[in-house]
Amino acid sequence: MHPRPSPIAASLYTLRDLNADVIILHGPHGCCFRTGRLLENDGVRVVTTAMSENDFIFGASEKLEETLKKVDSLFTPKLVGVVGTCASMIIGEDMKEAVENADIPAQVLVVESHGGLSEGDNTEGAISVLNSAEKEGIISAEEAERQTRMLKLATKIEKTRGMAQGEYLSPSYGDLKEKVAKILLSRLERGYKVALVLNAKKETSYLFADILKIPFGKIYNKNPPMIIANLDEGVGLPRIKQHAHNIREELKAGGLEVDVVTGGLDEYPVTGETAIDLLKNESIDLVVVLGVPHALPIESLPVESIAVTDGPRLVKPLKKLGYDYVVTELDAHAKTLGTSEIVLSDFGMVLREIMGL
Repeated sequence: MHPRPSPIAASLYTLRDLNADVIILHGPHGCCFRTGRLLENDGVRVVTTAMSENDFIFGASEKLEETLKKVDSLFTPKLVGVVGTCASMIIGEDMKEAVENADIPAQVLVVESHGGLSEGDNTEGAISVLNSAEKEGIISAEEAERQTRMLKLATKIEKTRGMAQGEYLSPSYGDLKEKVAKILLSRLERGYKVALVLNAKKETSYLFADILKIPFGKIYNKNPPMIIANLDEGVGLPRIKQHAHNIREELKAGGLEVDVVTGGLDEYPVTGETAIDLLKNESIDLVVVLGVPHALPIESLPVESIAVTDGPRLVKPLKKLGYDYVVTELDAHAKTLGTSEIVLSDFGMVLREIMGL
């Protein structure tokens, strides 16, 4: 019932992860405005063909051709994504023909995406990009299949355990960060065995990994938390692999090692289950899950639990799943776009203040 991310936005993010130099939105200038502007912080040029009312009737293929040529002259890109929108797809614009007519030197991925794809699932926009990338030989058929499988699993998780369950979810800011921080630190002080589980996706991992970076071991040297993370550097699209590498290197520079790597950043729909299976064989008293907590079957692990999420609308579902405490981090995407280093989280800053760091 409440607004969900658009397939068009998912197309833009996936093109970004393929290291596209420029993305052209074939639609009105206001379409996906916020996403487009945010992606510019990540070094991607995002432009539109600025379709208007007349174009909705007579078509705008010439505008797309002109935009492609202008993009080539301005930016000299190597990889360009052309993404459809509701306006251009409803009237049946032939974007492939326009790309052929423009005949620019860059490799061009045509993505026929719009807000009503399938059932409106945002992941359908990402899958459209993967299909196009496979046809152009940018990724293998095996990688396209793996990515598609993960995206479909992600959709299933959102529909059964997250924000897309069908009911209206009021936004909530969860439990007070200071209260939860004191609970975590008191457990460590009393000798509880704590596990920090990073199960994050894409660039938001730079924010959630901040908790892993806190030197708990220096204060609780006889009882440092166990670190589990989906930071496999060899899995995912180019930019995703780089994120995992950057975080691992920064943790190592601070004298911290990941105890168990559960998979890649794009595998969060399954790495949560891997983490739970592992924790069942450990004597854990408290688990802190960072990033996408609803992808972990926390209800199968009878221990005290803290969820740290970026979704105010996820507080109610997370509590329903069984998390004892839920902490929200706002604007995770906005804070992490364009960075290659771990960024301070609100929860992390509260913890540091209490610890005197």
